[in-house]
Amino acid sequence: MSGFWGNKLKISIFGESHGKGIGITVDGLESGFSVDFDEVQREMERRAPGRNSMSTARKEGDKVEIMSGYFNEKTTGTPLCGVIFNQDTKSKDYTTQQILMRPGHADYPGHLRYNGFNDYRGGGHFSGRITAPIVFAGAICKQLLQAKGIEVVSHIKAIGEVEDKQIDYCSIDIEEFKKAQSKEMAVLDDEALLKMKDKILEVKQQEDSIGGVIECAIIGVPGGVGNPFFDSVESTIAHLAFSVPAVKAIEFGKGFDITKLTGSKANDEYYYEGDVVKTNTNNNGGITGGITNGMPIIFRVGIKPTPSIYKEQDTINISTKTNDKLKIVGRHDPCIVQRAVPVIEAIAAIGIYDLIK
Repeated sequence: MSGFWGNKLKISIFGESHGKGIGITVDGLESGFSVDFDEVQREMERRAPGRNSMSTARKEGDKVEIMSGYFNEKTTGTPLCGVIFNQDTKSKDYTTQQILMRPGHADYPGHLRYNGFNDYRGGGHFSGRITAPIVFAGAICKQLLQAKGIEVVSHIKAIGEVEDKQIDYCSIDIEEFKKAQSKEMAVLDDEALLKMKDKILEVKQQEDSIGGVIECAIIGVPGGVGNPFFDSVESTIAHLAFSVPAVKAIEFGKGFDITKLTGSKANDEYYYEGDVVKTNTNNNGGITGGITNGMPIIFRVGIKPTPSIYKEQDTINISTKTNDKLKIVGRHDPCIVQRAVPVIEAIAAIGIYDLIK
């Protein structure tokens, strides 16, 4: 079933964008752990809609109600279930989506897959809103990893052609990344942030949208984590990454650029620093043979432009089986990248916790 993921840690998502609520069940958390729910809520607010002029106008507090798995301020070790009840729904904005298929969205394949019985309001179960409970689970996993000395951080690498500064793959400044979290957008270079914001507002004025790249670093994972082939660190993270709506690409370390190097340049040469093994470069993103080598895990995901745009587009009417025009109404993000940053951190934390548990 598509709503389930995991080996040692198992998660199950449920709900629709305009249904009564959305949520997640997390099975396999260690018992006796005290969760900082204030920090969890801070993570939820990083993803929540309606925060600024670059986001959808939909207002959701994204407060999570714990239904099970937490007692006397500790995890019980049994399945932890969290529910977020939807508050600000305007389902009438989506009545045309029953018959007019949004280009670039899941309306048409969803109609085919579920024989027309899918909930089309706000994208239903296909909506990016379902990433909210994933952030909830990821926030807990981030705290569990922090207790083991592992940090997960990220930044917006690019919006369209506008890029943030290049990071040092071998030495990640965690405090610099955490400082970026408090900004309007998680960007390291303030000048790049202003250019990115201008670009987003420009496409918004044009009734269009734009995508971008999120770069994530996982620091403190010891060497020897992961497996070759099917349960490699890359395949675990990639599986979760492609479960996030709008993710269309992923690369680790140098990614596609490593193909431009010779072996002598691409290889990460080892050296001892005391008793710790490190590498001079980190072109492989901290992973070789599907297993961590102790260097920071580096990966990037490509986020496509939001498919729901206000410009008129060509489409089909599945009721009359004719070609038609569509001009979308409702509330949509001109760029989803800034809200996807905590989602990518969440899937990274979930994946690593599953591998090291």
